[in-house]
Amino acid sequence: MTFSTRTTLGRTGLSVGRIGISSSFGAPSAAIEEAFAAGCNYLTWGTFVKGRSPEMKKALKNIIGRGQREQLVLSMWSYGHDAFLTEKFFLKGLRDLGIDYADVLLLGYYSKRPRPSIIDGALQLKEKGLVRFIGLSSHRRAVYAELLPEGLFDLFHLRYNAIHRGAETEVFPFLPQKDRPGIVSFTATSWRQLLNAKKTPAGRPPATAADCYRFVLSNPNVDVCMMGARDSQQMRENLKVLESGPMNEEEMARMRALGDHLHK
Repeated sequence: MTFSTRTTLGRTGLSVGRIGISSSFGAPSAAIEEAFAAGCNYLTWGTFVKGRSPEMKKALKNIIGRGQREQLVLSMWSYGHDAFLTEKFFLKGLRDLGIDYADVLLLGYYSKRPRPSIIDGALQLKEKGLVRFIGLSSHRRAVYAELLPEGLFDLFHLRYNAIHRGAETEVFPFLPQKDRPGIVSFTATSWRQLLNAKKTPAGRPPATAADCYRFVLSNPNVDVCMMGARDSQQMRENLKVLESGPMNEEEMARMRALGDHLHK
């Protein structure tokens, strides 16, 4: 089985491509639309200045304008850390795109459990039908351990790559077997550290971006791996990952060894 096969995003029931497209890296709208056509239908867009890419906005409007809204899974970031600001900028984001709802309201980045007012405000937006599911992003894995038993969030964005594998022991084992939240990973290349030949052990080649995405997607707990591309060529190179499948044990061992070296 290759990574071109879609999966279900946890208990949301949403059918998603294994690679998600981030709005923060500057890829032109045509490249984003090309990725969408290739099956990458999980797209993020910021509701505040950070992550509000004009090229992603253009791509989203083109996709929606072609009548493909139902095939799109739109995850809208909120960095407000305040219930009033979260709602204000979220609604503005909907108006900017000319749509009635988002599939996901993603609260990010939280180093601790969001205040009750923020969670309540997000759930109210869900009750009003303005968003279908609520997600949360954090770099601190203890936040997920605290929130998982509560079942309030439908999906989580978390850092996971060959260098930072803590989720394998601190998050993934505690995911419920039934009705589990969707899992979306980010920083697959660890901000390009894994691609840096100068940091690779002598005599060993660095990882490629494709290696990094394949490593993440080889973990059965990850539904979607976020990908960032700066131009059309980079986007096409990354999309070749869809033609591949999970790494074998030798490939996984190489990535773990490289990750351990860089982690030191």
